[in-house]
Amino acid sequence: MNTKSALLFPTDFTWGAATSSYQIEGAWDEDGKGESIWDRFSHTLGKIANGDSGDSACDYYHRWRSDVALMKEIGLNAYRFSISWPRVLPKGRGDVSRDGLDFYDRLVDALLEADIKPYVTLYHWDLPQCLQEEGGWPSRTIITAFSEYADLVSCTLGDRVKSWITLNEPYVSAFIGYLEGRHAPGHTNLHEALEASHHLLLAHGQAVQIIRNNCPNTKIGISLNLTPQTPASSSVADRDATRHADGMINRWFLDPLSGRGYPEDILRSYGDRMAFIQAGDMDKIATPLDFLGVNYYARNITRSSEVKEAENDPQTIFPIDEFTEMEWEVYPQGICQILKRLHGEYDFPAFYITENGAAFRDQISPTGQVEDPDRVSYIKRHLKMILEAIVSGVPVRGYFIWSLLDNFEWANGYSKRFGLIYVDFKTQQRILKTSAKWYQQVIRENSIILSTMKNLDQTTN
Repeated sequence: MNTKSALLFPTDFTWGAATSSYQIEGAWDEDGKGESIWDRFSHTLGKIANGDSGDSACDYYHRWRSDVALMKEIGLNAYRFSISWPRVLPKGRGDVSRDGLDFYDRLVDALLEADIKPYVTLYHWDLPQCLQEEGGWPSRTIITAFSEYADLVSCTLGDRVKSWITLNEPYVSAFIGYLEGRHAPGHTNLHEALEASHHLLLAHGQAVQIIRNNCPNTKIGISLNLTPQTPASSSVADRDATRHADGMINRWFLDPLSGRGYPEDILRSYGDRMAFIQAGDMDKIATPLDFLGVNYYARNITRSSEVKEAENDPQTIFPIDEFTEMEWEVYPQGICQILKRLHGEYDFPAFYITENGAAFRDQISPTGQVEDPDRVSYIKRHLKMILEAIVSGVPVRGYFIWSLLDNFEWANGYSKRFGLIYVDFKTQQRILKTSAKWYQQVIRENSIILSTMKNLDQTTN
């Protein structure tokens, strides 16, 4: 660390942005692509805000070349994107779509030509619908299908892609998709959610071994959404509720990935519902990783629902009075807290912030610009907290903003904008926001000592 400035990042720090296939690609049924669970879910009346779908999204499938040019203009040295499973294997297994594979093949080549390292996520929630009809993630047979998919993609791209992420946020896939029903496939069944979470982790472990075999000298990880849990008061009830929430959201995935098995306190609460675990499963899940991807957006203040409010202690912890358009509290300290905890309690060799960002009410000004000072402030404060973790010894190797582009934001449709790049979804015009220009300077100087925004010309495409 350069002692001249506490705000300088390590010289080999990775600066990137992230996207996912369903949220940006569009072309939902072109060139033989199969239907995904998100195609089916978004086409179901009442599931998505304003009746939106990802049918066209950012039209990235046709506009990726100009979007790569914008990445290069911003100065990204890494780009995290996901493969659409049904685009390369329309039936989930078996017949391969050469058009689908060729799309990602050309994308990887273009990124490397632009000096942008590709970070490939195998699964960012768009499961082939035909596999869902066979049982989806709650069915153990999904592991074989995912292994075939991981083998195909890694054999195709592994000569050039050196950084792999098996799964994005398995908590969301399992519990928001199969228990809460807010995401595809929209189920509300606890047993399904538990089976899905286990099979996701098993599929991850198998995929790590497959990628390592196919692609020597690559780095492999998984991205988890990790949320600091803060008790609303010092009462026993709130502290117990906080530990349970931490066990469900954080430890349920961190512990088995680290070889500790599922947390005992959470297992006890499920009784015999985990009887589907087979001998050897936990060893496969604990296949060693090269890094852990951390997706961080906000903390959770936990209030017990087990006691009546009048019988609990008065709440002493309140959200900071600053929220994003998602109604998430802006709490930069949390990213430092979670990183220090991970480094102190687990043995992952390195960390990447694979998602961090905020949605705000971005609008085009009369001069054709998109000023987003709130996003600049959000990112800057989180980077300061990441740097604090690095200075304290946490091996954080890189940072990926969510997101490169405004996109289809799942159940919120197109109503929430996270991007560095503004997208007019009717015309598909791109406009670099103020945050993109600011991030350009951060990358150039490898530092967050940027106090002015002078002479930043707005760029359109």
